[in-house]
Amino acid sequence: MAPPAAAGGGGGGGEAGGGGGEQPQRREQGGFSLTGIIRIAVFWYFASKFFSPKKPSDPSLLTSNLFQKGESLDMWVYLSEQERFNDFGSEGALVWHETGIPYADWGPRSTRSLSSTYRPSEALKQNGSLYAHVFFARSGYSPDPSDPEYQPLSAFGKTHPVVTHLPKSRADKKKRLLGGQEESDGAGSVSEVTEEDKDEGPVEWVPYWKPNITINLVEDFTRYPRNAVPPNVAPYLNVEPSTESYYPTIFFNEFWLLKDKFIPINETVDEVPLNLDVGPISMTKWQLFLQIDQSFQVHRSYGSMLEGESDELKRVFLEGNPYLLGITMVVSLLHSVFDFLAFKNDIQFWNKNKSMEGLSAKSVVVNFICQLIVFLYLLDNDTSWMILASSGIGCCIEFWKIGKAMHIEVLLRKHA
Repeated sequence: MAPPAAAGGGGGGGEAGGGGGEQPQRREQGGFSLTGIIRIAVFWYFASKFFSPKKPSDPSLLTSNLFQKGESLDMWVYLSEQERFNDFGSEGALVWHETGIPYADWGPRSTRSLSSTYRPSEALKQNGSLYAHVFFARSGYSPDPSDPEYQPLSAFGKTHPVVTHLPKSRADKKKRLLGGQEESDGAGSVSEVTEEDKDEGPVEWVPYWKPNITINLVEDFTRYPRNAVPPNVAPYLNVEPSTESYYPTIFFNEFWLLKDKFIPINETVDEVPLNLDVGPISMTKWQLFLQIDQSFQVHRSYGSMLEGESDELKRVFLEGNPYLLGITMVVSLLHSVFDFLAFKNDIQFWNKNKSMEGLSAKSVVVNFICQLIVFLYLLDNDTSWMILASSGIGCCIEFWKIGKAMHIEVLLRKHA
């Protein structure tokens, strides 16, 4: 589903990027992360094809979707500060009601949108919580279990937090290299830091409002073996106990919701925007979003992706020119290929070289020192791993060439 035009869609991430001087490095890091994402997605596809369990021949051992394609659904969206919701009669909690939504249908009526505002309560301003309770039911049926027309096999729902709590950002600090330590208060003035100021105390958590709620119904009519549901689907499958069939999967799509779109909630906030979207999503696209988010988490856990780089990568796709992105990827690939060929030719030449005629040993040493300085500079500035690996390999080759250009001996003298 395309991201909303108001704020860029629905998907969470880290800190937004810094100044313009860091953009080249950010784009290189995004290119490296994209390579890992594609590798993981391809591996997941082939693993699911070749290692997925075989379906049993007996249809009674298979679990299927309780709803049919194109079936008409009604939707209710409630906002409540309670994680468990049962106040279906509250008109103040109901923020959106839609009827006649065709399930897994890609027609013009399958996608609906609503833009409004929400007034946070005093409890929410005081570091409270808020949840969106979304319910679907077959047209003509009620999602309220206390209603006489309620049918358990005809209604389903899911809860999603609308407010997330993040640590409060601290004021930027500066250190005086010559002299005492100083601290910036964020307004341009600098004050001396005392011993009491060094202990900042516990982390303060602040509630942030998510302005976009994108509700996707996954188009999934697969007949899964009851005891062998694929592990990438099992955590999200809502199985009905009596029939052992599953309800349609509700996916709150926050993939394109960047962190800089979050709105901090405090005593001065009287109202916040609320953009609601509902529509179908294909099984392939849903799994791709899940795999990409999982790959971001893996990169962050291994330290190959800094906090906030996932948002920068998404921003490149949201705001960048697709043709320019394609050219950048091709140039990056060619850069790696040419680096490999240059390293190969350099190693072959020095490995076969038996004479230093026409060559300077001092220039080899100077090249190594220069290459080492460049490598240390890139390492200190958190450069892309692709550029860092290329510079590191070049530095190792220059060091190896010193041994080929000069005869080095280490003499150990024994003292009487």
